[in-house]
Amino acid sequence: MTNRPRKRHSNNSWRKPDLRHGYTTSACAAACTVAGLQALTSGKVVKRVMIDLPGEKGVNFEITRCEFQAKGVLCGTIKDSGDDPDVTHGTEIQSFVSWNDQPGVEIAGGVGVGTATKPGLPVAVGEPAINPGPRRLITRIVASALAEYDLENGVRVEIRVPDGERLAKETLNPRLGIVGGISILGTSGVLKPFSNASYRASIYTELKVAKVNGAKWVVLTTGSRSEQYAMQLYPDFPELAFIQVGDHMGYALKQCGRLSIARVVISGMIGKLSKLAQSRMQTHVSEGEVDFEFLGELARKLGADGGLVAKIQAANTAHHVQSMLNRAEIPGLESAITTLAAEASLNYAAGMKEIEVLLFTIRGDLLAREKIERN
Repeated sequence: MTNRPRKRHSNNSWRKPDLRHGYTTSACAAACTVAGLQALTSGKVVKRVMIDLPGEKGVNFEITRCEFQAKGVLCGTIKDSGDDPDVTHGTEIQSFVSWNDQPGVEIAGGVGVGTATKPGLPVAVGEPAINPGPRRLITRIVASALAEYDLENGVRVEIRVPDGERLAKETLNPRLGIVGGISILGTSGVLKPFSNASYRASIYTELKVAKVNGAKWVVLTTGSRSEQYAMQLYPDFPELAFIQVGDHMGYALKQCGRLSIARVVISGMIGKLSKLAQSRMQTHVSEGEVDFEFLGELARKLGADGGLVAKIQAANTAHHVQSMLNRAEIPGLESAITTLAAEASLNYAAGMKEIEVLLFTIRGDLLAREKIERN
């Protein structure tokens, strides 16, 4: 499950050290739950709480809503995502806390919290989209608060996100089969900007959902445009089969192998696919620029003379290389790259049986495709 924005970019998994971290929906829900318990036991409005998160101790949360209602207390806080591009930044996360006749802690999803409708997610079909990590965090927080007040009451916690249903449309939740709202996420409680770990965890979840729900192929795309173009090429594929992996193609291919996903399509443009053709499975620019020496050697094999090869090796971008070869009327660069990328990708992921690589222009024209099977 993920509250990652639906539109993603290939460079959004790289974090600068000076970016400000924020707090997850789970941390906000836990803070509101503590505030609700304090209000229930004291009979007073709570305006601020301090809680210990797995990822950070002594975190202060401002409680912007503390309302006594007939059966309990509704508390809310405004989510601060720091410098992470999370669609839930600035939204109110709420917890309605009430005493329960049954012992222990009951955690429920209220308005704006999604419900799982497909298998393969961290929660069972029919359950609210509150991940196991947040459930453990809230349960621990409640147990600690009850111990502090020397109480043995049963507690019911209903997490609500008033704007959750609207926000969910901007996330991957509808594709994953989570309806009616967002997910409550975050094991550590701390939201690190552009976290590699969270990005990869989301990719894994999407792959698992596609696998469990019977997708015969998955389509790994380098960004929103390459995903759009692949969707147009394969309109009969279910939406959940299309997964934007950004620069983490190698990670995604490895997970396909581990999940026994036998057939994969890779959709991208010449720059990143040229890196895959060299078996460079992490395609972010910080791991190296486009290799123009490599493209020059490919051009030489296609018939380019020494002068043109030298110009290619001094090119600015991979698109620039394409333009030079087009003007020289030397075809075949895109086909060579897709073939090499398909071979390298198939070799990289054990257990994969078949792979297809699609190379598009930035406008969506399909320039080359190559499908190969493992012998």
